[in-house]
Amino acid sequence: MTDMNRQVLLTLRPSGIAQAENFTIREAAVPAAGPGELLVRNHYLSVEPAMRGWIADTGNYTKPIELGSVMRSLASGVVIESRHPDYREGDCVSGWFGWQDYACITPDQIVQRTTASEMRASLGILGTNGVTAYLALTLIGQPRAGETVLVSTAAGAVGSAAGQIARILGCRTIGIAGGPDKVSRCIGEFGYDAAIDYRAQDVSAALAGHAPDGIDIYFDNVAGPISDAVLPHLALRARVIVCGTASIDRWTPWPTGPRVERHLLVKRARMEGFVIFDHMDRYQDAVGQLRTWISEGRLLWREDILDGIEACPDALAGLYRGENDGKRLIRLVGDDAGGNQ
Repeated sequence: MTDMNRQVLLTLRPSGIAQAENFTIREAAVPAAGPGELLVRNHYLSVEPAMRGWIADTGNYTKPIELGSVMRSLASGVVIESRHPDYREGDCVSGWFGWQDYACITPDQIVQRTTASEMRASLGILGTNGVTAYLALTLIGQPRAGETVLVSTAAGAVGSAAGQIARILGCRTIGIAGGPDKVSRCIGEFGYDAAIDYRAQDVSAALAGHAPDGIDIYFDNVAGPISDAVLPHLALRARVIVCGTASIDRWTPWPTGPRVERHLLVKRARMEGFVIFDHMDRYQDAVGQLRTWISEGRLLWREDILDGIEACPDALAGLYRGENDGKRLIRLVGDDAGGNQ
């Protein structure tokens, strides 16, 4: 164990997408575990699109991160000191440990126990990304075999899982992604029946061709103009899952666009937001189902790994620039086998 704990602090509140200059890396002493606490050596740090909302000054579904504090994030690592009877040194865990080398935590900050081989996956396909895809699709979308499911950011960590799960459940799937490489990946790797490049195609016209009878379930990760183009193509009694708003980089002034009410009324459609924190009681059951599909070779995923805590400050901005090729992670400790890409 080193003598210093490198930490990434939020030091400047961003007005839109956080850039590298919004963060500062500092060195602090490695903490010691107190009574009932654990000291975890982080191996991987997660980078989430939702972080944009966590650092906004207005907040959303969670309290904003305070300036000068360690950047909130999921991480996975190994317990190196335990003063809690339920955990031992050497246990692998993932949870809310923050962007730092070492985290002194209490058990309520742990999301799940994991293994060395699943340390990366516990932050992606077997973590909040995969669990969100599965629970949002099944609880809100309630897919039925033969229905048409449309997914935006279809090659992303959540979107690619949602599309594959919809296929497993017998649905026809259409993906929306940016650029020919991601569109090709949607079809060739993640098994979508069709894919639309929103950068090069008219989304509305493409949907009219791919889904002439309408969209039964729209798994929305972007909001904004793409979703505006989707709404007129909803089928009767469609379900819209609002999982993310990636196209909106700030909430002041409040974004405006076409209204949704008429579409929902005429189609007798339903639109509902999904936040994973509302469904933590179902988390482990979802992980079990995802693990089964993975073992059967029915569920694939990609990872985009950056090395070193120095990569953290620009990692979120890079995510919104579309640089990542799969679930973005920051690796702090040498490679632990995990993932299939």
